[in-house]
Amino acid sequence: MHPSLLSHATSRSLATIVAFACCAFGAACGGDNSAPTTAPTAVKPPTPAPVPPTPAAPATLATLGLGVVNDRYTAEVWVRGTTAYTSTWGTRGGARGNAIKIWDVSSATPTLVDSVIVANAGTTGDVQVSDDGKLLVVAIESNPNGGLAIYALDTPTKPRLLVRTTGGELQYGVHTAEIARVNGVLYAFCAIDPISNVPARLVTLDLTDPSSPKTVSSVQLGAPFVHDVYVRDGTLFTAEWNNGVGVWDIGVQGGSPAAPRRLAAIATVGGKVHNIWWYHDQVTGTKQYLFVGEEGPGVIGSSSVGDVHVVDIGVLSAAKEVAVFTVPGAGTHNFSVDEGNGLLYAAYYNGGLRVLDVRGDLAVCSVRTTDGRCDLGASGREKARFTGANSVPYIWGVFWTSTGVYASDMLNGLWKLSPAAR
Repeated sequence: MHPSLLSHATSRSLATIVAFACCAFGAACGGDNSAPTTAPTAVKPPTPAPVPPTPAAPATLATLGLGVVNDRYTAEVWVRGTTAYTSTWGTRGGARGNAIKIWDVSSATPTLVDSVIVANAGTTGDVQVSDDGKLLVVAIESNPNGGLAIYALDTPTKPRLLVRTTGGELQYGVHTAEIARVNGVLYAFCAIDPISNVPARLVTLDLTDPSSPKTVSSVQLGAPFVHDVYVRDGTLFTAEWNNGVGVWDIGVQGGSPAAPRRLAAIATVGGKVHNIWWYHDQVTGTKQYLFVGEEGPGVIGSSSVGDVHVVDIGVLSAAKEVAVFTVPGAGTHNFSVDEGNGLLYAAYYNGGLRVLDVRGDLAVCSVRTTDGRCDLGASGREKARFTGANSVPYIWGVFWTSTGVYASDMLNGLWKLSPAAR
């Protein structure tokens, strides 16, 4: 773990009042000898600047149920079918974040059905199921025992351990691990924690034999962290903290996971780039925007900092941040996007869960920040939110499905919510 001020000033010019003198018609004037009079020209007042419309209040996401966790801090969440997996973070009440909790989410309230304890883990970070449903991959932080735990999902609620990696560069701690298929091969892209004089790295593993992962590349990245990656269509996006967003070809124009080829480096306002989503609009077919999460400092249960940044990559060589979403007093963490309906779900720690309408041109808006970016909140793009139900949330992660939205709450456990309406 680790706002922009809206300024909208309108200047209004003052009309100049023209004074003139004339004779009143009648005896006081000299009849035919009086000077002719001319009617004054009316001074047209300036047109006032349009007042931005007041955005409609966001709807409240309906709460379906809560699967309570109070023995550990809940971290990431992944859902496949009727089974959900949540990881655990840090230490709470003496209990380490070494557990993967397994949930039946077929009904309104998530039901805990089992827990898996990961050997020598201090934190279990990312948890993800492979696209074919056969593997569960867990990132592990605990120097010098970092690495991955890879499980077979012959039975989704009973993961079977295939390998618990140790040693090599992964030993320093895998902060995040995304698994993705590139040209038919399954890879794990692992963000390695920096320690002492060992800088952060991105290590890529070939999972063709999941019982024996093979390192195919290791690239030093980030300042000082590389926090997450996003892989899609043969393109790798890297969250390089204060070095911004890296864009790499890994399967389109000669690059590969074994030899990634950097295409661009994109800076966002404020730095601290934590997570990324490349948005493919399923209605318009556009692939123009990156959503970038900024993660500032926070205190569990009470505070956080960081915005959602929108970067236009329609022309990659001229990529530009065009919009931002800010929640005063709270910061974002992870995203999940309903691309069919154009809705972005953003975990916002003590700010709960926020849902943004991201369809259309995000560079066109009614309110802008002082530096010219569209202010998505003030322009009415926030459509729904969840800020707790009889408890104060601290939402770490979110996973959207068409039948339910799952929010991992560090303090309370796993929420199941109704999806937002378009």
